[in-house]
Parts: sequence; structure tokens; C-alpha cells
Amino acid sequence: MTKIPIKNAAEIELMRGACRVTSQILDELNGFVRAGLSTEEINTFVHKRTLELGAKPATLNYRGYTKSVCTSINDVVCHGVPSPYVILKNGDIINIDVTSIKDGFHGDSSRMYFVGGREACSKAAVELVDVTHEAMHVGIREVAPGKRIGDIGAAIQDFIASTGKNYGIVREYTGHGLGREFHEPPQVIHVGRRGTAEVMKAGMTFTIEPMINAGTYKTELSKVDGWTVRTADGALSAQWEHTVLVTDNGYEILTQSLIQHTA
Repeated sequence: MTKIPIKNAAEIELMRGACRVTSQILDELNGFVRAGLSTEEINTFVHKRTLELGAKPATLNYRGYTKSVCTSINDVVCHGVPSPYVILKNGDIINIDVTSIKDGFHGDSSRMYFVGGREACSKAAVELVDVTHEAMHVGIREVAPGKRIGDIGAAIQDFIASTGKNYGIVREYTGHGLGREFHEPPQVIHVGRRGTAEVMKAGMTFTIEPMINAGTYKTELSKVDGWTVRTADGALSAQWEHTVLVTDNGYEILTQSLIQHTA
């Protein structure tokens, strides 16, 4: 089993700095996302603000990805590629996934946005987004030293089952450790059994980022761009993501909003 990096106090403080950049950009997007905007304009905004805040966009040129952010609309599960030809319209739901590198460390978070506001979106879309947000926090509340990574996925799976909805939890794409590297151990799967996988220890940092589909959990990878992941049945999908630190007695959300916000 690959060793999971444990961050010391100085490294954790640097991670907080990177995560603050990511959180600030996501906060600012609240007032920027609107109907008529292209996802390429979102990319330009995120790229510009990341540099202005003294950081670098982690996704740019990562494994051949050519953009500074991922923009995933409606049935796109994750890794949507910004384009000048993809235009937001009222009633869309969009996940915007931002990862910043500052002082050698990464901060990764994503949020859902209602284009035109909650009132412009369908009841089904709003409910999916809200349930997914709560699923993320259900998983986060499992984080504590001595517990196991598998406890996170088990809690999320139990919560989704308790809603009585025919929702699918995506399996192929998971949370992950991060720090000096964009992707480090452990892998955080959003389904599972309690008491399995690695033991959490203080100083570990990883993302919890459940992707919940309104239909099947199955997904399809675009053969056109090699990045965009959609639901296999065309149903809506939602995702929320935080970077979390295991502390001596629980957890700290490193990418918490810097303003009053439900994230």
C-alpha cells in the first residue's frame, strides 16, 4: 500500500494559503456566472484571478489538459472542457472545479451554481444539487484520526440510499490526496464499507468530492476531447468538493468559503 504523505505544521499552513486562493475564486464566481456567458469566459476569469492572487492554475497543461478550470454543465459529471461555443442558459446547473498551486502546494475545490438562480432551475435539479452538497458534508463528518477512509464512502452511500431517490453514485472518479502533488494517496471512493481502506492520521489532506447522478451511476468518456465525462443515460449530475485536513481530534475544511455561503 502506497504511503500517504503526512503534512507538518508549516506545510499545512502553505496548503491553507493555496486553498484560500481557490475558495476566493469560487466565491467571486457567485457574482460572475450568468446566462449568456461562455464556459471559455469562465476559464479566462479563473485563469486571470488565479495569477492575480499569486498562484497558478493546476489543471493548465496537466496531463495534456489545456484549460485552467473544469466546467461541467447538466449531464456532464466532471472534467468538462471550457469552450467559446458552450453558452450558459437559465435553468442550467454547472459545476466549476478550481485547483490552485501556491508556494508549491495545491488547493482543490468545486461548487455547483444555478444559472439564473435556484428559481430558474427545475425542482429535480435543485434537489439533486442540495442532496449532493449534503452528501459531501456527510462524508466530511466521518473524518477523524483512527477512522478509515472507507468510512467516508460508506456514510455517503448510506445517506444517498436514505433519500429514497434513484440516484447513482459515480464510481470511476474519486476523491484523492493532495499537497505538493495534484494527486497523491489516498484514493477516496464515495461508496464502500466501514472499516476498510487506510487509517486516517492527523496531517493527511485529501478531497471529498461525490458525484451524484439523477439516474445510473454509469458514465461515458467523450471520444472527441478525451476529457468530458457524461452520465451514460443523459441524466443530470451534480458534484461538490472540499479539500479536508485530518486534525488531532477531527477535521478542518481547508477550502471553506471566505464569505457567508452554504459551501
